[in-house]
Amino acid sequence: MASVGAALLSLAPLAQAEDATQTEKRLETVTVQAAKATPVQAAQAQLDEIPGGTGLVQQAEVEKGRSATLEDTLAYQPGVYAQAAGGNDAIKISIRGSGANTSPGYFREGTKFLFDGLALTGAGGTPYELLDTQGLSYTEVLRGANAFEYGALSLGGAINFVTHSGLTAPGNRIKVEGGSFGWQKQTLSTGGVAGNADYFISVDNSKRDGYQDFTFTKAKGVVTNFGYRFNPKLETRLYIRYREEYHENAGALTLAQLKKNSSQTNPSTRATRGDSTKEGSTWVGSKTTYTFDDDSTLVAGLVYHNYPQILSKKSTVNPNYWDWRDINYSLKYTRSDQLFGLPSTTSVGWSSTQHIRSGVRTYSGDKDLGRLQKQVEYDGSFDHVLSLGNDLGLTDNLYLSTGLSAIEVKRNVDVNFSDRPNTSGIPSHYRYEEWKLAPRVGLRYYLTPDVQVFGNVSRSIDPPSSWSSSGSGVTTNFAKTLVPQSANTVELGIRGRSEIFDGSLTLYKSWIKDELLNVEILPATNTAAAVVSTSNASPTIHQGIEAGLTTKLWQRDNGDVLSWRQAYTLNDFHYRNDPLFAKNELPGLPKHIYQGELFYQYANGFYAGVNVRSASSTAVDYANSFYAPSYTLWGARLGYDAPNKTWQVYLDLKNLTDKDYVTALVPSYDAKGQDTASLYPGDGFGAYTGIAYNF
Repeated sequence: MASVGAALLSLAPLAQAEDATQTEKRLETVTVQAAKATPVQAAQAQLDEIPGGTGLVQQAEVEKGRSATLEDTLAYQPGVYAQAAGGNDAIKISIRGSGANTSPGYFREGTKFLFDGLALTGAGGTPYELLDTQGLSYTEVLRGANAFEYGALSLGGAINFVTHSGLTAPGNRIKVEGGSFGWQKQTLSTGGVAGNADYFISVDNSKRDGYQDFTFTKAKGVVTNFGYRFNPKLETRLYIRYREEYHENAGALTLAQLKKNSSQTNPSTRATRGDSTKEGSTWVGSKTTYTFDDDSTLVAGLVYHNYPQILSKKSTVNPNYWDWRDINYSLKYTRSDQLFGLPSTTSVGWSSTQHIRSGVRTYSGDKDLGRLQKQVEYDGSFDHVLSLGNDLGLTDNLYLSTGLSAIEVKRNVDVNFSDRPNTSGIPSHYRYEEWKLAPRVGLRYYLTPDVQVFGNVSRSIDPPSSWSSSGSGVTTNFAKTLVPQSANTVELGIRGRSEIFDGSLTLYKSWIKDELLNVEILPATNTAAAVVSTSNASPTIHQGIEAGLTTKLWQRDNGDVLSWRQAYTLNDFHYRNDPLFAKNELPGLPKHIYQGELFYQYANGFYAGVNVRSASSTAVDYANSFYAPSYTLWGARLGYDAPNKTWQVYLDLKNLTDKDYVTALVPSYDAKGQDTASLYPGDGFGAYTGIAYNF
């Protein structure tokens, strides 16, 4: 036994050594590396925390085809209608029916537009010449009350364009594009980092002869983004956007004219040669961020916006000179903390947009630029918004979002001269000022970490633009001052992503009071421009479905992917029970819109796809006696995007069957079933190509 015991003792050190070795193996250090989220990924994560309909567009994906206007950027976005008329930047943009019957060429209404979180939209709406695609990194689309964080209270929500910086687009880039209807575009950009500073500068030049007669357009501009980090807590950015644009206005056709020759224009447009000249619009914004600690930040913004415009400078009618200057400022404090022992994020924000000088003057006599008759002034008109919001984690999977906004609206109108008698009943000098409240509450519940259901109830406020509140011209046939449009909205939806699917489905219904609707009451003639009137409507309903889905149909081991992207929108906009129009459809937008693309991406950088866009018929008048026909358009694109990102080249084919179709319209009161000149034609078959070199 002693010998056995000695043997066991002699083996003990060996066993201990083996155990130690195994322990060392078990305790080997495991290194986990996680790449820092890109700005696009961080933005998408923030959008996913909003209990409602949102979307994000990467500009790099858009630029795999033509990127001429926001029609290209906002394609495949459920709930968003963005269509060009005449090929210039004055495109028709509507979200959930906001500004549905505003014709192309006017300032955009019903949606708030921002650059890098700083307001472009002011009390006069949104001028369109800066709504181009230059210098964009990505675009956020926040439909309805889901734009609360940006101080947007309108029915359409907000669109936020985020500019490239020296951090996201280092190096130099040259891009040349061209195609049908004389379209040409050249872009040169450079970006980089120097110590604590970074910079991005982009310049572009473009022109287009036009598909329709007398729709020539040309534009050039500069976009800059300069950043400086003083220390880990304090950083600032300066944004400058400048753009000049000239374009001839598209002419509306009858359905018979469109079917016979959709590239013609109407006799009035041919005679007057109406045009718009943006002599130089400047938008300068500054945003400074101070980080108190990991849980709290303060962001201060300031914007100066100068956007003069001459309407009909070269036409046969007396032109108007619009002089707009806005000052916009914002302040937002955000803090993550504990509330009732639950994780909580609270934000307090203030934003303001105000005319510091705005109005319209009319040329007199021989239209000498020095002979201007002051017509209307809007100085002092503003929108002030104070908002308080909170996101509270009730459980690990359930979150409650609440918010309350207060908006102060002021419209200061001083009519000094009118080219037609003031029969509106509105005095020539008046001021409207009022406070409105807009609450919201929403829930989101995570079925899995990547799938959530959500719902919200909200109130929206849309003040009338300053220029639509005038005692002459617009509102000519109406005998009361315009008041803000208000709406109560209920929204439900689901969104999620997996290895194969990425999509969302949203249903909403809005009960609207005093909806701001536009109608052409006097058509254009050879000696006078059309008269478009804005008025508050009887109660209306906006409801719809917004569905988007990208499906990975097939993938090879080498990385080749075949995908199918789809977007469907149901627009059901109608009166609730109007004394004259009962429950008629509101004119301006198709009821059904579908977009789809079958796309093959090769791992070596080549890609090819076919796409389709289909829209149902569209009511032209409030009496629903005349409709623009439905249409289906086919397209294709192919190209090469080098894996090392040095070269990109594309070929984009639009409207392959050369289909005649209506892209936008001028709403009329009652066409009495007659074929009226209210239809803007879309482009015929077009081929576009571009090549970019990065170095």
